[in-house]
Amino acid sequence: MSVRQIELEEFLNLAEKCPVLDVRSPAEFKHAHISGAYSLPLFTDEERKIVGTTYKQQNREDAIKTGLDYFGPKMKLMIEEVERLLASGNGADAILVHCWRGGMRSAGVAWLLDLYGFKVYTLSGGYKSYRRYAVELFSRQWPMRILGGYTGSGKTDILQKLKRLGETVIDLEALAMHKGSAFGHLGQPEQPSQEMFENMLALELHRMSTQSGKPIEPKTFWLEDESLRIGSLFIPQPFYKQMRTADSYFLEIPFHERLKYIVKGYGQADRDKLINGIVRIQKRLGGLETKTAVNCLLENDVEGAFRVLLKYYDKWYEKGLSSREPGAPLPVNIPAASVDPVRNSQILLNNLN
Repeated sequence: MSVRQIELEEFLNLAEKCPVLDVRSPAEFKHAHISGAYSLPLFTDEERKIVGTTYKQQNREDAIKTGLDYFGPKMKLMIEEVERLLASGNGADAILVHCWRGGMRSAGVAWLLDLYGFKVYTLSGGYKSYRRYAVELFSRQWPMRILGGYTGSGKTDILQKLKRLGETVIDLEALAMHKGSAFGHLGQPEQPSQEMFENMLALELHRMSTQSGKPIEPKTFWLEDESLRIGSLFIPQPFYKQMRTADSYFLEIPFHERLKYIVKGYGQADRDKLINGIVRIQKRLGGLETKTAVNCLLENDVEGAFRVLLKYYDKWYEKGLSSREPGAPLPVNIPAASVDPVRNSQILLNNLN
């Protein structure tokens, strides 16, 4: 058996059924990685720094020897870790290994695992090749539909229902781990890095445009209408520009129905966190409205507070609608009586015919 280096397309195809081992340092992996990969670092963060310094200040040979000093004691542990991973998996018969650019780190670990008897593939160009591919994907033309509607229309719930009905969906807010408003972080884990967010989006797009490792024509997919920024993250510009020119469908749901939905969703949230969210947008909200909303919360009038906020978000959303790209098709207005994801998703699909 020998290690085979493969191109990214084949690597990602095999990754659907074989484990991906990222042998970069823990800090590199934490910052961003190929979605679904496992961290099996050859060096700790400090060891990587020392090896790099040795390479720069001394020479390549001394750096390799220093690296081997760190690698040797870990060999048995790394093999046992891979055995545990395969034993707990889906019966994969191969392992995929990569480092930053397909250099000595992945080559060293792949050599060890191959020597032990595993079937091993390494990624030509390493993680860097995946990043290039991700950026290229965002610039492709994609068949998309945009689901719009004022805040509180239940758009995310509708996307989930559409997915269950067999529609293709990308939930950007789920990838960003943020619901997109001043309170979008509540009940959510920490947001990923910008690079990791892009990696997850790229993998979604890759899966839509390939089948069994071969390119296919992607199906039209649904996205929620978003601003460029979701929490602290930004939708990649080329992809976002396409969103601003795509066919869009705007849910028209009465204000009072949306208010009920918002109060139900956030009514039990921590009051201090809600107040902090209001304070963060006070420059845009305005001094009087900020004071009114905060006072309502202090008096336990959640509905009153969100009435103020919903009016603000409606104005903000209208501003976004007016800034669509020149020549973009006008949104198709979809009237709906209430925030009912099951019914509204069907109304939406009926309007496609």
